[in-house]
Amino acid sequence: MYADIIADINIDSLDRTYQYIIPRELDERVQVGSQVMIPFGRGNRCIKGYVVGISDRAKISPDKMKCIAGMSEGAVSATENLLKLAWWMKNRYGSTMNEAIKTVLPVKKSVREVTKKYIVLATDKERAKAYLNELSNKKNAAARIRLLTVLIDSESIDYRMASGSLNISKATIDSLMNQGIIRVISEKIYRNPLADSTESDKKLSLNPSQLEAKQGILDIYYGRKGGRVLLHGVTGSGKTEVYMSVIEEVIKDGRQVIMLIPEIALTYQTMQRFYARFGDRVSILNSRMSAGERYDQYERAKNNEIDIIIGPRSALFIPFEKLGMIIIDEEHEGSYKSEMPPKYHAREVADKLAEYNNAVLVMGSATPSIETYYRSEPGYEGADRVIRFEMNERCGGAKLPIAHIVDMREELRQKNYSMISRTLREKLSECISKNEQAMLFINRRGYSGFVSCRNCGESITCPHCDVSLTIHHRHGKEKLLCHYCGYETNMIKQCPECGSSYIGGFGVGTQKVEEMIKKEWPGVRTLRMDADTTSGKDGHAKILEAFKNHEADILIGTQMIVKGHDFPLVTLVGILAADMTVKMSDYRAAESTYTLLVQAAGRAGRAEHAGEVVIQTYVPEHYAIVNAAKQNYRDYYEQEILYRNIMKYPPVAYIMTVFVSSASERLSEEIIGHAALVCKRLIGEKTTVTVMGPAPHRISKVNDMFRYQMFVKSSDIVFLNGIRDTVEKVIQEKYQGITYSLQFDVE
Repeated sequence: MYADIIADINIDSLDRTYQYIIPRELDERVQVGSQVMIPFGRGNRCIKGYVVGISDRAKISPDKMKCIAGMSEGAVSATENLLKLAWWMKNRYGSTMNEAIKTVLPVKKSVREVTKKYIVLATDKERAKAYLNELSNKKNAAARIRLLTVLIDSESIDYRMASGSLNISKATIDSLMNQGIIRVISEKIYRNPLADSTESDKKLSLNPSQLEAKQGILDIYYGRKGGRVLLHGVTGSGKTEVYMSVIEEVIKDGRQVIMLIPEIALTYQTMQRFYARFGDRVSILNSRMSAGERYDQYERAKNNEIDIIIGPRSALFIPFEKLGMIIIDEEHEGSYKSEMPPKYHAREVADKLAEYNNAVLVMGSATPSIETYYRSEPGYEGADRVIRFEMNERCGGAKLPIAHIVDMREELRQKNYSMISRTLREKLSECISKNEQAMLFINRRGYSGFVSCRNCGESITCPHCDVSLTIHHRHGKEKLLCHYCGYETNMIKQCPECGSSYIGGFGVGTQKVEEMIKKEWPGVRTLRMDADTTSGKDGHAKILEAFKNHEADILIGTQMIVKGHDFPLVTLVGILAADMTVKMSDYRAAESTYTLLVQAAGRAGRAEHAGEVVIQTYVPEHYAIVNAAKQNYRDYYEQEILYRNIMKYPPVAYIMTVFVSSASERLSEEIIGHAALVCKRLIGEKTTVTVMGPAPHRISKVNDMFRYQMFVKSSDIVFLNGIRDTVEKVIQEKYQGITYSLQFDVE
């Protein structure tokens, strides 16, 4: 028998299948999806390979073929559907098959299994009692008597407990084993990341709109033809309870569920609710778990010991054999898009995985992505049409928060130079006096946004990146930090350009907000949640739990604080710089703004307490801000889709980004220029295809790599993929042996 193998080598020109002979001794072990060791190249270097096919026909003479050297011990195997998915990802995203396989096999290596040893009787109790009677007349038998007394009473004892509490030596245990009185058994223990969950299950009755959504989803599920659903519900409308109710039915039907969440921060609250309802049949995956914990969840899934897996986009690749439903909560989130090759979007991959398993894809959001909502519109006739269910009211009679848009230009005219407007200051004081909680959101961590010389205007930038350094306070000292490459240095005292000592920070970050709050409201308890405070394994969980238990009055943070959390005592949300995302050089700028504002506002007034949100902005008339304050998705969507139609941006057309980086600015510029020439030659006279650029990336240097990009727009994704493949081939041939990075992203 012969195996078709993808070699574990990150070289594009070697990204193809190689056929190897399967030795007889491995005949039964080598299967499609196995990881094996193979001799590769002229030097027969032993490397890892992935088996993607098995055949009884040789493609070349067996005399010229090499043999598989052995199995990659402890490595996990890919299921048939995951391998099929990897092939699709390679073609859709233009990656190598090696990159695609490594993506669908997220558990990278074997880890030490955890076992627990027990001592049990190896004989019946009558014989054990008889032996115990014999020991009563013997000297030096106290330890054996203690151990046997416990075993006759309880039948087993933990090995460590016997050694510790009972003071039983290994020699005593070995002696009783040799006499056939006891034996030691080992039991594999799975590391359970939910073991400490304490939340009780509060199963709620569904309101009419929730019941309608639940029944609609189940009707599609029981149709056994798969399908796509958008659950569009305002913040606090009870989407999670609908998910849980539907999942119960899917599990009763003998099938399994993957539930994606966008941020690790969300896992904590979500897992508590799910564990309370589903117990050990639910588990989680995320990057902050130990390698052992992740490996164990993979093994539990393979052994059908869990029915539900919850996690970010990597949870898609759990090896469920009876997958019946995939749920993507907060489906609009940008973190579902991978920034590393293959540059896949979890929403697209989930759609394809659901298709392979005849499963239903459920996408939920209060602020759906424009792409998903577009596909759910009545006039859309594509094969990827989405069925939409609306939930327009909050659960339990809770009302949407009252929104106040504050024009910060007017604040300046009124001589208020603080980052806190007069309205927000008044509302904060009122909230604190009532012993309620508030959340303050600003999407910038650190102390100040950038550092500049007040004499000559020079900004202090990272020596490795084309970005300004940000002030951070660490251990009582001011540091300058690059948020792109991690470069760190002490705060400078003089301008490197003119020598002036008038150096200062401009703009604000989460640290500065926290400092100001403590000065203005002495004694108020604050928590800060950003990338600096959540770096540990349980960083998110500890902060969220403390705030939930009212150990703080105000939670200050970046966008991670506004994503799906439910705190009953939060009655006020302050958005300090609502227009920060509006000014991004990205066609999604308005979408990002609307989404962040609605999600942030949605944290207020989710229980019996009324909620308010204060939105501070310098562009109060922008349609994304106006409609976010009203939580009017429909009006926002109609203005946004009009803009997308005019500009031919997704979802009306596809856009391909061609990105080049290298250590040489001249080389990067030359390669992107050549790529543009190839694109234009392939496009020819087609008027439906548009090329924009090339030009330097908006951040032209990161980590000493110079970056250039261009864009190609077309309504024909097949044509764009053809351009991608041709450009990649031409550039590889022309610049062979030269170090550079060429990446494509078609969306």
